[in-house]
Amino acid sequence: MSVLASKDLTHQPVASDHIPWPQKSPASCPISAVKARLRSAGLRPTRQRMALGWLLFAKGDRHVSAEMLYEEALRAREPLSLATVYNTLRQFSEAGLLRQVSVSGPKTFFDTNVSEHHHFYNEDDETVTDIPGSTIQVAGLPDAPEGMEISSVEVIVRLRRADGEEVETKRVVGRHA
Repeated sequence: MSVLASKDLTHQPVASDHIPWPQKSPASCPISAVKARLRSAGLRPTRQRMALGWLLFAKGDRHVSAEMLYEEALRAREPLSLATVYNTLRQFSEAGLLRQVSVSGPKTFFDTNVSEHHHFYNEDDETVTDIPGSTIQVAGLPDAPEGMEISSVEVIVRLRRADGEEVETKRVVGRHA
């Protein structure tokens, strides 16, 4: 059964509805909240966007790669291609629903927490976690080139085991710290 088939699609949100965003458990994120969130970002709530939006946002703040989300969609029996997942993540990012975190070459994670904050990247198990925003201070930034301005600064602190022991690589979703 697909994610969408398992949820009530009859509720129509009204202006006074509170959109519970983000949530910590899938049961507390009705599909109507996903639909309202997509519409408020200017995106048409297609079946694919609704399914991926529910998978992304129903579990609270987290970090996922396109491949991780694709695997989740397969487990939820959502008939989506990897290309659809990539395109939808790009659309969600452009609409301000996700934040892209590039950690290593082409390796990119998508963060459901779009506020200004920094990240730890664990090289051993390839997970990303948030660093509380107030714990890092960036000083000595260069002046922007003429006609440009600095729009943001992102810090990624790379981690690995101090003892040098090999760790079995395990794909887990990075949780909000």
